[in-house]
Amino acid sequence: MEDKNLTIADIAQELGVSKTTVSRAISGKGRIGEQTRNRVLAYIEDHHYSPNVIAKGLAQNKTFNLGMVLPGDYNIEELPFFQKCMLGISRAASEAGYDVLVSMVMPDQITQLERAVTNRKVDGVILTRTLTDDSPMRYLEENGVPFVAIGSTKDAQAVQIDNDHKNACRELTGRLLDRGIRKMALIGGSENYIVTKNRLQGFVTAFEERADWDGERQIFLNVSDSREVDRIVEILLTDQVECIVCMDDFLCGCVLNVLQQRRIAVPKQIQVASFYDSSILANRIPAVTSIRFDVEELGRKACELLLRMLDGEETERCTLLGYEVRMRESTK
Repeated sequence: MEDKNLTIADIAQELGVSKTTVSRAISGKGRIGEQTRNRVLAYIEDHHYSPNVIAKGLAQNKTFNLGMVLPGDYNIEELPFFQKCMLGISRAASEAGYDVLVSMVMPDQITQLERAVTNRKVDGVILTRTLTDDSPMRYLEENGVPFVAIGSTKDAQAVQIDNDHKNACRELTGRLLDRGIRKMALIGGSENYIVTKNRLQGFVTAFEERADWDGERQIFLNVSDSREVDRIVEILLTDQVECIVCMDDFLCGCVLNVLQQRRIAVPKQIQVASFYDSSILANRIPAVTSIRFDVEELGRKACELLLRMLDGEETERCTLLGYEVRMRESTK
């Protein structure tokens, strides 16, 4: 039966060794004779001793906490992404005996992250968004903190994991072009986000692969609210655009709302597609052509990469996860 009151001090006294020796035997680190290590471990096994997290952390110089950094400027429509990401991270962390500490940052304000690092509250960090000018990433690199970035980055030293946005958007756009669409428009968000650039590149590549395509395309970026979407849709309807492709579910929802208000039938009068599928679009009628990414798996894999780094294992610098293009009624 496990002796729940047994401590490192008790073990040290019983075996006639120092508490440091016991800690080194438990952690597997530090100079200690093999015979003494085996003696301590045998005693621990006989008495079913299990060190608590704090004692184990002190012995191994670990907190058993992982930091998860969320962008403080996210909008409510992005919440499902970060929730699913957090779920994947939390489950993988829990299975490995870690807890997750959440910090919120702004592009120019990373105080919470700095406090977590300075006070040694975390062993490593997962960034949930990458930026063209990434101050959180820069801070972690300067301070030697292990981290994994969810999203792509040009920083060749950063361990990063992302969905294959370029190929996903290229494939969806290509499928639409192959159906004979001659006038297409793209509406996207902030160019400060690398995901915007990757999705744009996929969109453009689809046209480059069809050298004989002689239609018309329009691109609107840095669109952030429904009023801008309303103005853009007005322009596109005047230009008789056949299909509006949106970079994310929020913008797609705005486009659909505008079209509904104007009594424009989808897809009879204009087709609509999204480069990101989510619960926001789940109940739309007609069902929206979009790209599905497994966000929970993205979070889980990011956490597993970080745990491998903390264990001293070599990890691949760049990991791309798959996707599923779902052609639905909104583009028929």
